[in-house]
Amino acid sequence: MPLKYYSGDEIKEGDRVMFHGEPGEIEFVVDRFVGEPAMDWYMRELGPGIVAREPKYFGSAYIM
Repeated sequence: MPLKYYSGDEIKEGDRVMFHGEPGEIEFVVDRFVGEPAMDWYMRELGPGIVAREPKYFGSAYIM
């Protein structure tokens, strides 16, 4: 099932977002098993979520 913003729009890789008040970008979305070991690890260990990249303060963060 696709992950969505509060607005109802689907969250997609490359989306520009605000992350703790700083401009960032969605690095990737994990919403199902895809057969890629690295991506499936996130789904198995952490569940559905996204990786947001904000280079000024946070780097990349997985958000469930």
